[in-house]
Order: sequence, then structure tokens, then C-alpha cells
Amino acid sequence: MSLQLDTLAYTNRLRRLPPEHKLIFALTTLAISLATHPLAQILIALWMCVWTVIYARIPAGVYFRLLLFTILFCLTSLPALMVNGVVINDLPKVQLDSLYGLTIGHFHIYISHSGSIQALGILTRALASVSCLYFLMLTVPFTEILQTLRYLRFPVLLTDLLLLMYRFIFILLNTANELWTAQNSRGGYRTLASGMKSLALLIGQLLQRTLERYSQFSLGLEARGFVGEFRVWHHRRYRPQARYIIEAICGCIGLIGLEFWRNAEIFTRI
Repeated sequence: MSLQLDTLAYTNRLRRLPPEHKLIFALTTLAISLATHPLAQILIALWMCVWTVIYARIPAGVYFRLLLFTILFCLTSLPALMVNGVVINDLPKVQLDSLYGLTIGHFHIYISHSGSIQALGILTRALASVSCLYFLMLTVPFTEILQTLRYLRFPVLLTDLLLLMYRFIFILLNTANELWTAQNSRGGYRTLASGMKSLALLIGQLLQRTLERYSQFSLGLEARGFVGEFRVWHHRRYRPQARYIIEAICGCIGLIGLEFWRNAEIFTRI
């Protein structure tokens, strides 16, 4: 999956747009999604879907599969906000907040109205924020993100650490894939018992082999004369397009205006 995502970042239709434009756009929409209400966050998620799937021509299956990971991760934690419980004697205190309840023994388990609203806000904010980050990840190669950060005068140590972490992820995934292929070819996952044993062996060998490969990577850097700063080649053959710039500016202004209009309406009601 990671290799596919890296390939899409180099081959999408927005590849020739300046990376600093896409970085500023993604960070701006991310900031807006963190400060707005659920309706604006839903609009941001839909808008970023248009940019990623329609404009950049990222396959819809890949994009929605990534969003599904986020939704499933959120759904595992949202029930803790929505479901509450009180003793029977305190039931009158939560009558207005209870959407649906069930009495079990001396306790009353119910779905909270305020908790449901809070869970909905968290879900929409997560979807909007992740959509912004997915747009950046799927349309800008990682090396161009590093070059943009260096152009913006980010510390060299920070960008080098980001590059090492990025490389380490690929080493880890490649090692895990090789180990799993070797075990699967020998029938290591035919039964549940053998599968659990093979998985334990894979986890045990994964760290050791990953560290060995990372050590070889470090030796390769020293053999090539590494002096403490990574140099990544990139070209500046970018073509800004006024259409995308105007749409991005107008869209962000519209989202901010929607939030101000909503806050003004709430203030007038009070």
C-alpha cells in the first residue's frame, strides 16, 4: 500500500503544481477544519475528495479505503462517549439527556444526547482533517515536502529525521512482506495454531532484520560520504494554474464566512 501511495504521489494530475501551493492549501484547510462546526467539516471532507479523486485522478478505491481506516479507528472509540450509565436512584437526573436506555439490575445504561453530539463532532473533525492530510500525501512526493520545508527555513535536523523515518517505514514494510511471503509459502498459516506460531516468529524476527537492514543503510550512507545533511534532488518544472489558485482561495474564504455566519446567527439568538 505504501509503495502504491508513493507511486500515486509522483503520477497524479496535480503533480506539476508547485508543492508549496499544495502544502499551504492543505495546512490552511486543516486549520479551518479544526476550528469550524460539523457542517463546515463535512463540506471540507467532500471538497478535498473532489480535489483528490477528480482533480488529481487518484483511484477512488484507494482513497475511500484510506478513509475507511480512519472511520473504523474512530468508531472503536466513539461508543465510550455515547454510552453512559447511572444507578437507578440517579435516573431522573439524566432523563433529558437519554436518547435510549436499558435497565440492567441496579444500573441504567443509556445513549447520551450530549455524548452523541460530541462523538459526531469528533468524527467529522477527524474525517475533515485526515482528508486534508491525504490530499497532501497523495499529491506531493515526500522529497518535495522536505524541499519545501527547507525552503521555508525549517531546521535541517527536523527534515533529516523526517526523511529517516520515511525510509525506515519502507524498510519495515518490505521486511515484514518478505517474512510473511516466506512463511506463507511453507504453509505457516494453514491452521489457527500454526498461524499464531508463525505470527509470533514474524514479530520476533521483524525487529532484528529491520535493524540489520537499517544498519546496512547507515553504512551505505557513510560509504557515500555522508556529512550530516541529506541532499535530495528535485527539479522546479512547476506550472501554477490560476484556476486552482482561485478555487482554493474562494473555497477557504467561503468556509470561513460560513463559520462567521453561523456564529453570528447563534449570537443573535442569544
